[in-house]
Amino acid sequence: MRILVTGSRGLIGQALVRFLAAGGHDITRLVRSRPPSREAQVFWDPEAGTADIAALEGFDAVVHLAGENIAGRWTAKKKARIYDSRVKGTRLLSESLVQLTKPPKVLVSVSAVGYYGDCGDQIVREDHPPGPGFLAQVCRDWEAAAEPAVRSGIRVVNPRMGVVLSVAGGVFPWMLRPFRIGLGGPVGSGRQYMSWVTIDDLMEIILVAITHESLKGPVNAVAPNPVTNLEFTRTLGRILRRPTVFPLPAFVAHLALGEMADELLLASACVEPAYLLSTGYQFRFPRLEGALRHLLGKE
Repeated sequence: MRILVTGSRGLIGQALVRFLAAGGHDITRLVRSRPPSREAQVFWDPEAGTADIAALEGFDAVVHLAGENIAGRWTAKKKARIYDSRVKGTRLLSESLVQLTKPPKVLVSVSAVGYYGDCGDQIVREDHPPGPGFLAQVCRDWEAAAEPAVRSGIRVVNPRMGVVLSVAGGVFPWMLRPFRIGLGGPVGSGRQYMSWVTIDDLMEIILVAITHESLKGPVNAVAPNPVTNLEFTRTLGRILRRPTVFPLPAFVAHLALGEMADELLLASACVEPAYLLSTGYQFRFPRLEGALRHLLGKE
C-alpha cells in the first residue's frame, strides 16, 4: 500500500514508518520543512493553512499523528499550540483530501483517552461521552475536525491512545528515572487509573485501523488491563528491584506542572478497548508486568 504519514519525526511516527516499511508498504512523509532528504516527502504548512494538494493524490491510506507535544507547563500559548496543531492541522488535512480526484480509502487520525476526562474508577468504552477539561475539549474538537473526510466517504478511524510505553522516548524514560535511583513512588493518592499501551501493540493497532475495512470512528488504543498509579509503581519497583516509598504529593505535582499535572498525572482513566477486542485483535502485551519486563529486558 502507498501510505502517507504526518508527524513522522515523533516517537510514534518514527516507529510507525519503520514498522510499515518493514511490512513492504511504500511510505511518504507529510512534512512542514524541506530538509535535504532522499525519502519521499510531501509538504504542508498547517499554521498557514496550505498543502500541496496535487502531491496528495494516489495514496491508499493516510495516518495523521502530527501535534504539539503536550509535555510541559500549560501556559496560554502552550495550550493554544496544543489545540491548534491538532484541530487546525486535522481540518486542513481532511479538507485537502476531499479535493482529490482519488482520495485515500482510509484516514487514521489519532486522538487520546483524554477525551473521557477524569472518570475515577468507572470503566469507559468508546460510547462514553466526552468529559470536562482542556484535554477533553481538544480531543473532541480534534476528532470532529476530520468530519469533512467522513462526509466525503473516506473511512476515518480515531485511535484514542493512552500512555504509550517505549524506551525510545515519550513519558516512559522520564517515569523511569526516579525508580532507577530508588526514589520512585506513587503520584498523589495512587488510586487514579492509568490506561497504557506498548509501542509494539500500538503499531499493530494502527495497521489494523488501516486494513480492517469495517473499523471506523473512535477506537480505544489501550491494553485491556489498565492499572492504578499505585499498581504501576509497585510493578515497576519490583521489576527494577528498587524501593517505591517516595510518593509525589498531589499539591507538589500541581505546583510543579500546574494544569498538566491535574489532567495527566492525577486524573483517572480506566479505559477498555471494547471495539478493538471485538475485531479479534490479540494484544502482544495485555498485562503491565509482561510489558515492562519486555521493555526493560527483564524477561
